[in-house]
Amino acid sequence: MAAFANGDQQAARILTQRLLPRVLAQATRMLANPTEAEDVAQDAMMRLWKIAPAWRQDEAQVSTWLYRVVANLCTDRLRKRRGGLSLDQVAEPMDSAPSVAANMQTQTRMKALSDALAQLPERQAQAVALRHLEGLSNPDIAQIMDISVRSVESLTARGKRALADLMAGRKAELGYDDD
Repeated sequence: MAAFANGDQQAARILTQRLLPRVLAQATRMLANPTEAEDVAQDAMMRLWKIAPAWRQDEAQVSTWLYRVVANLCTDRLRKRRGGLSLDQVAEPMDSAPSVAANMQTQTRMKALSDALAQLPERQAQAVALRHLEGLSNPDIAQIMDISVRSVESLTARGKRALADLMAGRKAELGYDDD
């Protein structure tokens, strides 16, 4: 470094050949973006050349100083990517999983529906389940059950009415008053 500061261009080339690959590797690891890493490495090397005339050999190693500069430049770029927020300022992601209470309520409702479907005539239960639980279309259900679409519509309508009657007294128990 002292040789470069005294005008030795060969010293600058040797220093660049020795330090640039390490600086580039550090920036690439931190930024995970080769183009940005090259910009940081170039910026860090420019800063090194600017401070060369004032460099004091006995205070720090050139490589240590340069690694610190690269780390700071990368950190600045990463902060800009996040909109200038530190990790402490970023809100925790919301847990999209249903609560335990919601899971229990869903299980209770599904059990009640299953019990009520078991009380329906078999073909009504099958038509209602295929339509409203499986989400199939009436023509698909007709093909599965080997009946007409009109018969599917009739079975589904009668099955829904029967289910409504069976479940009518259980609304509060199943938590439908709070929905």
